[in-house]
Amino acid sequence: MTNPMPLQLSNGNTANIMPHASQPDSVNPAKPAASLKSTVSPIQVQESPCPPYLLNLTEKDKQTLTIPDEEFTRDSWETVKKRVQENKLDEFKRVPSQLRKYLEYNYNLKQSAEYGSVQNFILRERLRWDLASSPGGTSNHEEEGLFANAENDVKILQNDWPYGIDERIMHLVVWTKFPLEDDEITGDLKPEVRRQVDGFVRRTFTSAGGVPGVNVKAPKEDEVIWFKNWSSIKSIHSVEHFHVMLFDPDPEFVDHVTGGDVPLWKKRKHQQEAETMSSC
Repeated sequence: MTNPMPLQLSNGNTANIMPHASQPDSVNPAKPAASLKSTVSPIQVQESPCPPYLLNLTEKDKQTLTIPDEEFTRDSWETVKKRVQENKLDEFKRVPSQLRKYLEYNYNLKQSAEYGSVQNFILRERLRWDLASSPGGTSNHEEEGLFANAENDVKILQNDWPYGIDERIMHLVVWTKFPLEDDEITGDLKPEVRRQVDGFVRRTFTSAGGVPGVNVKAPKEDEVIWFKNWSSIKSIHSVEHFHVMLFDPDPEFVDHVTGGDVPLWKKRKHQQEAETMSSC
């Protein structure tokens, strides 16, 4: 309780007054809480722009890139043979992660000042051919046959970006300086061209053809299949080529027919591993 305070008046009398007691905050009437209005704006989700090499993709590639590698099913040897026999070549796909690397690598080649196109890179770095000096190859194809001078007119390399097939299957590409003519009506190889390609594949890749002077085990005939992509699904149009697949071949045989070639995907993998090791 607050005691009265004496106050001296001007007439000499004294008066007692009660001072105003200040009320503590705890007993002040509670003020209504101010309404809390959020001043924080909703989070703006900024989507990363799509890399240029992933623009304008085919529906097949778009669908493939949505699949995790671990859920991708590689084609078996039986599936590969059936697909080639039925000419359903457009059903071949790449493993999603490989497809992405393939698209990025090709895009960068096209943008580079050094090459400007995938074709230029293939000719200069992979084939080391000057087609301007020997257009169509070096042999008289009508008289001697397409593969008469195969040593100079043909090069066999591993596919730089192989399809999503059983990892025991070796995917090779046979590059030629001469065209492999299609039938204008069917769009397929002319029968005579197919006959000559068949003969070359049999001589070069199978045990039936033998490997003269080299003691390596060649695949059996049922372990070899070849095909030429239709024009609409070719990734490289200006340099003629066809594909050969071998089931579980002897690595020494592959080195023999390719001259020990190492595909780009493997070179890049080794390079990245070396960079990782050097940064540790």
